[in-house]
Amino acid sequence: MNGRTTRVGGDDAARRARFRLWPLALLAALALLLYLLGLTDYLSFEALRRERALLLAWVDRYPVLSALSFVLVYAASTALSLPGGAVLTLAGGFLFGVVAGAVYATIGATAGAVLVFLIARSALGEPLRARAGPWLTRMREGFNRNCLSYLLVLRLVPVFPFWLVNLVPAVLGMPLSTYTLGTLLGIIPGCIVYTSVGAGLGAVFDAGGEPDLALVLEPSILLPLLGLALLSLAPVIYRRLRRRGVAP
Repeated sequence: MNGRTTRVGGDDAARRARFRLWPLALLAALALLLYLLGLTDYLSFEALRRERALLLAWVDRYPVLSALSFVLVYAASTALSLPGGAVLTLAGGFLFGVVAGAVYATIGATAGAVLVFLIARSALGEPLRARAGPWLTRMREGFNRNCLSYLLVLRLVPVFPFWLVNLVPAVLGMPLSTYTLGTLLGIIPGCIVYTSVGAGLGAVFDAGGEPDLALVLEPSILLPLLGLALLSLAPVIYRRLRRRGVAP
Protein backbone atom coordinates (compact mmCIF):
# COMPACT_ATOMS: atom_id res chain seq x y z
CA MET A 1 0.00 0.00 0.00
CA ASN A 2 2.77 2.39 0.90
CA GLY A 3 4.56 1.62 -2.34
CA ARG A 4 1.41 2.32 -4.34
CA THR A 5 0.83 5.57 -2.43
CA THR A 6 4.41 6.62 -3.12
CA ARG A 7 4.03 5.89 -6.83
CA VAL A 8 0.77 7.85 -7.01
CA GLY A 9 2.32 10.76 -5.15
CA GLY A 10 5.34 10.64 -7.45
CA ASP A 11 3.12 10.57 -10.53
CA ASP A 12 1.15 13.56 -9.25
CA ALA A 13 4.35 15.49 -8.58
CA ALA A 14 5.63 14.67 -12.07
CA ARG A 15 2.36 15.84 -13.62
CA ARG A 16 2.47 19.08 -11.66
CA ALA A 17 6.07 19.65 -12.75
CA ARG A 18 5.15 19.10 -16.42
CA PHE A 19 2.14 21.40 -16.05
CA ARG A 20 4.33 24.17 -14.64
CA LEU A 21 6.66 23.88 -17.64
CA TRP A 22 3.91 24.41 -20.20
CA PRO A 23 3.76 28.23 -19.99
CA LEU A 24 7.54 28.48 -20.37
CA ALA A 25 7.48 26.04 -23.28
CA LEU A 26 4.67 28.06 -24.87
CA LEU A 27 6.73 31.25 -24.68
CA ALA A 28 9.66 29.49 -26.32
CA ALA A 29 7.41 28.03 -29.05
CA LEU A 30 5.85 31.43 -29.79
CA ALA A 31 9.26 33.07 -30.00
CA LEU A 32 10.47 30.36 -32.40
CA LEU A 33 7.32 30.68 -34.51
CA LEU A 34 7.71 34.45 -34.84
CA TYR A 35 11.34 33.95 -35.84
CA LEU A 36 10.51 31.32 -38.45
CA LEU A 37 7.74 33.49 -39.91
CA GLY A 38 10.16 36.40 -40.20
CA LEU A 39 8.04 38.64 -37.99
CA THR A 40 11.04 39.49 -35.81
CA ASP A 41 12.45 41.33 -38.84
CA TYR A 42 10.00 44.11 -38.05
CA LEU A 43 11.96 44.79 -34.87
CA SER A 44 14.76 46.42 -36.85
CA PHE A 45 15.93 49.87 -37.86
CA GLU A 46 15.36 49.04 -41.50
CA ALA A 47 11.70 48.26 -40.84
CA LEU A 48 11.34 51.44 -38.80
CA ARG A 49 12.95 53.45 -41.59
CA ARG A 50 10.74 51.84 -44.21
CA GLU A 51 7.47 52.25 -42.30
CA ARG A 52 8.14 55.52 -40.51
CA ALA A 53 5.64 57.61 -42.52
CA LEU A 54 2.88 55.08 -41.88
CA LEU A 55 3.74 54.81 -38.18
CA LEU A 56 3.87 58.57 -37.66
CA ALA A 57 0.52 58.98 -39.43
CA TRP A 58 -0.98 56.25 -37.22
CA VAL A 59 0.31 57.93 -34.05
CA ASP A 60 -1.02 61.29 -35.20
CA ARG A 61 -4.47 59.89 -36.01
CA TYR A 62 -4.86 57.42 -33.12
CA PRO A 63 -2.62 58.64 -30.28
CA VAL A 64 -4.19 56.56 -27.50
CA LEU A 65 -4.54 53.36 -29.52
CA SER A 66 -1.01 53.68 -30.87
CA ALA A 67 0.39 54.17 -27.35
CA LEU A 68 -1.48 51.10 -26.07
CA SER A 69 -0.33 49.08 -29.09
CA PHE A 70 3.28 50.12 -28.49
CA VAL A 71 3.14 49.08 -24.83
CA LEU A 72 1.59 45.71 -25.72
CA VAL A 73 4.14 45.02 -28.45
CA TYR A 74 6.97 45.96 -26.10
CA ALA A 75 5.57 43.75 -23.31
CA ALA A 76 5.15 40.80 -25.68
CA SER A 77 8.65 41.26 -27.11
CA THR A 78 10.10 41.31 -23.59
CA ALA A 79 8.11 38.32 -22.39
CA LEU A 80 9.20 36.32 -25.45
CA SER A 81 12.82 37.47 -25.04
CA LEU A 82 12.92 38.66 -28.64
CA PRO A 83 15.85 40.73 -29.86
CA GLY A 84 14.87 44.30 -30.57
CA GLY A 85 14.33 45.93 -27.19
CA ALA A 86 16.75 48.73 -28.08
CA VAL A 87 15.00 49.27 -31.42
CA LEU A 88 11.62 49.48 -29.71
CA THR A 89 12.91 51.98 -27.15
CA LEU A 90 14.37 54.14 -29.90
CA ALA A 91 11.10 53.84 -31.79
CA GLY A 92 9.29 55.06 -28.68
CA GLY A 93 11.33 58.26 -28.69
CA PHE A 94 10.90 58.66 -32.44
CA LEU A 95 7.12 58.17 -32.41
CA PHE A 96 6.08 59.70 -29.08
CA GLY A 97 8.90 61.96 -27.95
CA VAL A 98 11.39 61.52 -25.13
CA VAL A 99 9.11 61.72 -22.10
CA ALA A 100 6.10 59.77 -23.40
CA GLY A 101 8.35 57.30 -25.24
CA ALA A 102 10.36 56.59 -22.08
CA VAL A 103 7.16 56.12 -20.05
CA TYR A 104 5.62 53.73 -22.58
CA ALA A 105 8.86 51.76 -22.99
CA THR A 106 9.30 51.47 -19.22
CA ILE A 107 5.73 50.24 -18.73
CA GLY A 108 5.96 47.73 -21.59
CA ALA A 109 9.35 46.38 -20.54
CA THR A 110 8.31 46.07 -16.89
CA ALA A 111 5.03 44.33 -17.75
CA GLY A 112 6.78 41.82 -20.02
CA ALA A 113 9.54 41.22 -17.48
CA VAL A 114 7.00 40.59 -14.71
CA LEU A 115 5.12 38.11 -16.90
CA VAL A 116 8.20 36.05 -17.72
CA PHE A 117 9.33 36.29 -14.07
CA LEU A 118 6.06 34.78 -12.86
CA ILE A 119 6.20 32.00 -15.43
CA ALA A 120 9.87 31.24 -14.73
CA ARG A 121 9.32 31.29 -10.96
CA SER A 122 6.60 28.69 -11.27
CA ALA A 123 8.32 26.56 -13.91
CA LEU A 124 11.90 26.70 -12.66
CA GLY A 125 12.14 28.41 -9.30
CA GLU A 126 9.95 26.13 -7.20
CA PRO A 127 11.36 22.81 -8.54
CA LEU A 128 14.97 24.04 -8.20
CA ARG A 129 14.39 25.31 -4.68
CA ALA A 130 12.81 21.99 -3.74
CA ARG A 131 15.95 20.20 -4.88
CA ALA A 132 18.37 22.89 -3.78
CA GLY A 133 21.62 21.90 -2.21
CA PRO A 134 23.30 23.88 0.57
CA TRP A 135 25.19 26.13 -1.87
CA LEU A 136 22.03 27.23 -3.70
CA THR A 137 20.26 27.81 -0.39
CA ARG A 138 23.12 30.01 0.85
CA MET A 139 23.23 31.87 -2.46
CA ARG A 140 19.48 32.44 -2.35
CA GLU A 141 19.58 33.69 1.25
CA GLY A 142 22.47 36.05 0.50
CA PHE A 143 20.83 37.39 -2.64
CA ASN A 144 17.44 37.93 -1.01
CA ARG A 145 18.90 39.83 1.94
CA ASN A 146 19.87 42.58 -0.50
CA CYS A 147 17.77 41.63 -3.53
CA LEU A 148 16.59 45.15 -4.46
CA SER A 149 20.15 46.50 -4.48
CA TYR A 150 21.45 43.59 -6.55
CA LEU A 151 18.58 43.82 -9.04
CA LEU A 152 19.13 47.55 -9.52
CA VAL A 153 22.78 46.87 -10.34
CA LEU A 154 21.82 44.16 -12.82
CA ARG A 155 19.31 46.48 -14.51
CA LEU A 156 21.45 49.61 -14.52
CA VAL A 157 24.72 48.18 -15.84
CA PRO A 158 24.28 47.49 -19.59
CA VAL A 159 26.35 44.31 -19.52
CA PHE A 160 23.88 41.65 -18.46
CA PRO A 161 21.29 40.34 -20.98
CA PHE A 162 17.79 41.51 -20.10
CA TRP A 163 16.32 38.01 -20.43
CA LEU A 164 18.90 36.58 -18.03
CA VAL A 165 18.13 39.20 -15.41
CA ASN A 166 14.46 38.19 -15.72
CA LEU A 167 15.26 34.56 -14.92
CA VAL A 168 17.86 34.73 -12.15
CA PRO A 169 15.65 36.51 -9.57
CA ALA A 170 12.82 34.07 -10.34
CA VAL A 171 15.07 31.07 -9.66
CA LEU A 172 16.38 32.64 -6.46
CA GLY A 173 12.89 33.35 -5.13
CA MET A 174 12.84 37.15 -5.15
CA PRO A 175 9.48 38.61 -4.02
CA LEU A 176 7.32 39.86 -6.87
CA SER A 177 6.90 43.34 -5.39
CA THR A 178 10.66 43.80 -5.04
CA TYR A 179 11.28 42.47 -8.54
CA THR A 180 8.69 44.80 -10.06
CA LEU A 181 10.01 47.86 -8.23
CA GLY A 182 13.65 47.05 -9.03
CA THR A 183 12.88 46.45 -12.68
CA LEU A 184 10.83 49.63 -13.00
CA LEU A 185 13.46 51.84 -11.36
CA GLY A 186 16.42 50.09 -12.94
CA ILE A 187 15.36 50.48 -16.56
CA ILE A 188 14.25 54.13 -16.40
CA PRO A 189 17.73 55.64 -17.01
CA GLY A 190 18.39 53.41 -20.04
CA CYS A 191 14.96 54.12 -21.48
CA ILE A 192 15.55 57.86 -21.18
CA VAL A 193 18.91 57.57 -22.93
CA TYR A 194 17.58 55.54 -25.85
CA THR A 195 14.38 57.53 -26.32
CA SER A 196 16.49 60.71 -26.39
CA VAL A 197 18.44 59.21 -29.27
CA GLY A 198 15.22 57.98 -30.86
CA ALA A 199 13.76 61.49 -30.88
CA GLY A 200 16.42 62.43 -33.43
CA LEU A 201 16.03 59.38 -35.66
CA GLY A 202 14.28 61.35 -38.40
CA ALA A 203 17.47 63.28 -39.18
CA VAL A 204 19.52 60.07 -39.01
CA PHE A 205 17.22 58.32 -41.48
CA ASP A 206 17.19 61.32 -43.81
CA ALA A 207 20.99 61.21 -43.86
CA GLY A 208 20.93 57.48 -44.64
CA GLY A 209 22.69 56.62 -41.39
CA GLU A 210 22.17 54.22 -38.52
CA PRO A 211 21.79 55.16 -34.84
CA ASP A 212 24.78 54.33 -32.69
CA LEU A 213 23.65 51.82 -30.05
CA ALA A 214 27.12 51.78 -28.54
CA LEU A 215 26.56 55.26 -27.14
CA VAL A 216 25.43 53.73 -23.84
CA LEU A 217 29.07 52.66 -23.41
CA GLU A 218 30.31 56.22 -23.83
CA PRO A 219 31.88 57.54 -20.61
CA SER A 220 29.35 60.39 -20.39
CA ILE A 221 26.53 57.80 -20.26
CA LEU A 222 28.20 54.77 -18.70
CA LEU A 223 29.82 56.53 -15.76
CA PRO A 224 26.54 57.99 -14.40
CA LEU A 225 24.92 54.54 -14.78
CA LEU A 226 27.82 52.96 -12.88
CA GLY A 227 27.48 55.68 -10.26
CA LEU A 228 23.80 54.83 -9.81
CA ALA A 229 24.68 51.14 -9.60
CA LEU A 230 27.28 51.86 -6.91
CA LEU A 231 24.78 54.02 -5.03
CA SER A 232 22.27 51.18 -5.08
CA LEU A 233 24.91 48.96 -3.45
CA ALA A 234 25.44 51.45 -0.60
CA PRO A 235 23.06 49.61 1.80
CA VAL A 236 24.89 46.32 1.12
CA ILE A 237 28.29 47.89 1.71
CA TYR A 238 27.09 49.63 4.88
CA ARG A 239 25.67 46.44 6.38
CA ARG A 240 28.89 44.58 5.70
CA LEU A 241 30.99 47.34 7.24
CA ARG A 242 28.68 47.41 10.23
CA ARG A 243 29.05 43.67 10.79
CA ARG A 244 32.82 44.16 10.80
CA GLY A 245 32.53 47.00 13.29
CA VAL A 246 33.86 49.60 10.85
CA ALA A 247 30.60 51.57 10.51
CA PRO A 248 28.27 52.69 13.32
